[in-house]
Amino acid sequence: MNDINKVTEILEKLCSADGVAGYEEEVRVIIEEMVKPYADEMFADALGNLFVFKKGKNRREKPLVVSAHMDEVGFMAREITEKGMIKFLTVGSVDPRVMIGRKMKVGPKKVPGVISLKAIHLTTPKERTVAPAAGSLYIDIGATSKKEAEKYVQIGDPCYFDSPYEEFGDQRIKAKAIDDRVGCAVMVQLLSEELEYDTWFVFGTNEEIGGNRGAVVAANRLNPGYFLVIEGTTACDVPDVPAHGHSTTQGEGVAVSIMDKGSIYSRPLIDAMTKRATEEGIKWQYRRSSNGFTDARAFHSAAAGAKGMGIAVPTRYIHSAVNVAYKPDIEAVLRMARLYVKECSDNA
Repeated sequence: MNDINKVTEILEKLCSADGVAGYEEEVRVIIEEMVKPYADEMFADALGNLFVFKKGKNRREKPLVVSAHMDEVGFMAREITEKGMIKFLTVGSVDPRVMIGRKMKVGPKKVPGVISLKAIHLTTPKERTVAPAAGSLYIDIGATSKKEAEKYVQIGDPCYFDSPYEEFGDQRIKAKAIDDRVGCAVMVQLLSEELEYDTWFVFGTNEEIGGNRGAVVAANRLNPGYFLVIEGTTACDVPDVPAHGHSTTQGEGVAVSIMDKGSIYSRPLIDAMTKRATEEGIKWQYRRSSNGFTDARAFHSAAAGAKGMGIAVPTRYIHSAVNVAYKPDIEAVLRMARLYVKECSDNA
């Protein structure tokens, strides 16, 4: 089985699991089982971060951490109406325009539901001109009363998009939570390989709600000298967006960040790694936007600080029910991550 097939097989298993921020345990258990044969040390902390250490052929004076986050965007039940409808809060940034009519899995029993609102026939002309706010939507699980609904869901329970993994078209993948299960899948694959240097891998929590809570704890615990954060990032190569507005483009390979709202990445590392990537025939592109931030912010600034890079798979429709990624881009990210882990040394 070639590398990209291995990674997408892992990705399918991870995207099929559910784990909004704060409820990542299901995802973590799957990853633990996958990496157990390769780990020299493995533990979880109080926030649910999974730490995995693998020995390489050589030691590092300063630790290197490779990180991706396990959590996905989703919802939390905030109220159960007398008619058994579930009012909700968003967990992470989810655009209300992509919510309506989405199939859901609700609560620990994962009962089926659908995000709903009144039919268009009953709306006013003014209401039809704007996207409804999340507060006006609800999840219908088919209950007829509050008492019946409470058999399946309680206030505070997580609610997940129900969007199965599927490959389609020209090497495309669609599923929920590709951001950032794709980074986790790349890390699982790296852990199965022989490494040049000792390396820590952190599968983080609580990224989608902002503040990088999981990564802050992990970064302060490990105090790395170097880091690599692997993400799924916005690909805006869609109709009606001019080329200069494409933050990244699918098919152009791994997206390399120079700056975002949380970090300015190490230019010497970026230049050295992109040069080596070109020599190795790895397609890469700059991420042409500085919007948002990632867990790199925590690793960049924790304790004594660290040098590092942020790389990502260009992903269409992130923070929605269905993300879309391109398999050759995922392979490029794997190859770049492998190169970084091999060549980022104490002389970097």
